[in-house]
Amino acid sequence: MTTSEVKIYRIIGEYKKNLMKIRFSKEVRALKPEDALEIALSEVGSNHKVKRKDIKILEIKEIKPEEVKSVLIRSILGLH
Repeated sequence: MTTSEVKIYRIIGEYKKNLMKIRFSKEVRALKPEDALEIALSEVGSNHKVKRKDIKILEIKEIKPEEVKSVLIRSILGLH
């Protein structure tokens, strides 16, 4: 059995709301890109009251800890 390492992913996408396209970028910690996608869809849908069918994912990319912009994830990693 292999040990899994938590990675950091940046998800870039857009969603439609009131005939407008709104772009977003979200950084999440996950084991796999599929898990990161699920977290991002859940958070965007919940926070902005958008259905999953209206969310279009443009890019999912694994990033290095030095590239993180999220204050919360930087504090978890100890990169103040």
